[in-house]
Amino acid sequence: MKPGSFTQLYVQLVIAVYMRDNALTDRSRPKVIEYIGGIVGGMKHKPLIVNGAMDHIHILLGLNPAVSISDTVAGIKKNSTLFINQNRLVMGQFRWQEGYGAFSYSRSELDNVYRYIRDQDKHHARKSFREEYMALLDKNQADYDPRFLFEFLDSLHGTPGQG
Repeated sequence: MKPGSFTQLYVQLVIAVYMRDNALTDRSRPKVIEYIGGIVGGMKHKPLIVNGAMDHIHILLGLNPAVSISDTVAGIKKNSTLFINQNRLVMGQFRWQEGYGAFSYSRSELDNVYRYIRDQDKHHARKSFREEYMALLDKNQADYDPRFLFEFLDSLHGTPGQG
């Protein structure tokens, strides 16, 4: 960053496992979370918290304005996929689903977002990822076409709203 340039940009990223497979088990998820935190730091972002569930990950970071959000997500997905597959952390071949969510926050919102990401296990005992993601989109007034959301296994089986 150039001298005299000051930024305060906070972004929550949400990425999903391909077809929302429950691949990130309690055994593998901590390793993946730690590795993703390292990727984020290596891109000169400030990793605030990384956590998730078996089928998706949330990343709250202080954004380095020299690196685009799309390049950040691409780097996270590429490098974590290599790490997961090289270390055989999941059964079969791992991959992330295309697309991502990115939501910006003010500094005053960080504590709430941090707690929300930290408490993913409790949160998903009550709400599916689909419900969570749709609520995030709606809360942030994101203009989206449902046809282009993450693919949910349940939507392929005709049971919308579950998952």
